[in-house]
Amino acid sequence: MKPFTLRDALKAVEGRYVGDEAALDSLIESVTSDSRTAGPGSLFIPLKGSHVDGHDFMAACIAAGAVATLSEREPAPNEQPAVVVDSTVRATGALAAWHRSRFDIPVIGITGSVGKTTTKEMIAAVVSQRFQTHKTQKNLNNELGVPWTLMRLDDTHQVSVVEMGISDFGEMRRLTNMVRPDIAVFTVIGDAHLEFLGDRAGVMRAKGEIFEGMDAQGLAVLNGDDPIQRACHPNMRRITYGLSEGCDVRGADVRNLGEDGMRMTVRHPDGAFEVRVPAFGSHLSCAALAAAAVGLALGMSGDEIARGIARYQTVGDRARVIHARDMTVVSDCYNANPNSCQAALNSLMQLQGKRRVCILGDMLELGPRSEALHRGVGEYAAKAGVDLVVGCGPLSHAVADGARDAGGEVLYFEDKAGLLASLWDVVCPGDCVLVKASHSMAFEAVVERLTEE
Repeated sequence: MKPFTLRDALKAVEGRYVGDEAALDSLIESVTSDSRTAGPGSLFIPLKGSHVDGHDFMAACIAAGAVATLSEREPAPNEQPAVVVDSTVRATGALAAWHRSRFDIPVIGITGSVGKTTTKEMIAAVVSQRFQTHKTQKNLNNELGVPWTLMRLDDTHQVSVVEMGISDFGEMRRLTNMVRPDIAVFTVIGDAHLEFLGDRAGVMRAKGEIFEGMDAQGLAVLNGDDPIQRACHPNMRRITYGLSEGCDVRGADVRNLGEDGMRMTVRHPDGAFEVRVPAFGSHLSCAALAAAAVGLALGMSGDEIARGIARYQTVGDRARVIHARDMTVVSDCYNANPNSCQAALNSLMQLQGKRRVCILGDMLELGPRSEALHRGVGEYAAKAGVDLVVGCGPLSHAVADGARDAGGEVLYFEDKAGLLASLWDVVCPGDCVLVKASHSMAFEAVVERLTEE
């Protein structure tokens, strides 16, 4: 982090100071909401959780050497110096926005319904071939995570890649006020967070708030395979990417390599170059093309872009391929919505095995169309040729119903415990098994059981 003074922080958050005036010139070298990491040179920002209130640790942080606290309540003498604000969450965002304003570097904001983290990692892999790159760690992409991402910026960084995730209207506007991206990259707009956003048009409107906080000289990088994005013409430069004819940056001659990824030709107005994506999943072609579009916009060569794409690495439980017990298991338990499920099913069908089996759990936050969307995923799986469709969870009965109605072989379990108890009656050696569900379903337990020795 690029250091600043407590006086700077006080001005940035428009708070009220309590403490010794001399401390205002103290240098802050780190910002944290974890009391265990508070120490000399740190600013401690306590957050209120469902079980723990960080304000209870203010005194301990000051005793550990923290420069100051940023508090929602009046500090006791042993909790000073302190900056008092109405909301520590809003103040953290304000501090992050001020900190971001200290850097005159290209900032790339990434949004969309599916594949944000994958695309963030792919873009970072590309731009890091020429630039010292700052990026979102893990998936800290919401109103709590984005400020901590921005606070990590320092003078060594030449480009920043920030993932921006939302679930309701107004959130993107607030994130954009912090991030102020120069380039906005959209992944697929799909059926996610429909409980709050209504439909895909609503999703696009909510994500499109990002343009409100961008300069007219900014750049929109849009998925040209997505009809909603093709129809989007923000008041700034626009580049489309995808596999469709007419995309500015287009993937052609795609060769699937199974578990070893894929190869394709990237065509753009000034030429073409070959790339190899070194990870499993047909959806990675879109992430690679988005990264290519950003690289080209930043003046990078085809060789640099290809080298970056070749160095991409999968993050967490996103299409992670595991070989165990003579099976191929695809662990994709981080999140799920209809679009990501269909992409995962397409990838499953590229694997060679005795049978292709999908174990699908509930997809959450889909609103009133939830049952129909679950049914559609089951139908898609059966029609794609999956040999056995397994639904698990109270919402996934509709997955089973949809697959059965489409003529597929189906099993259904009301809960994960029932599935785990019967797992070895469901799968057998030689199978290729996809495990996918929303993160709160904790289907990592299914993967662990499948892969344990």
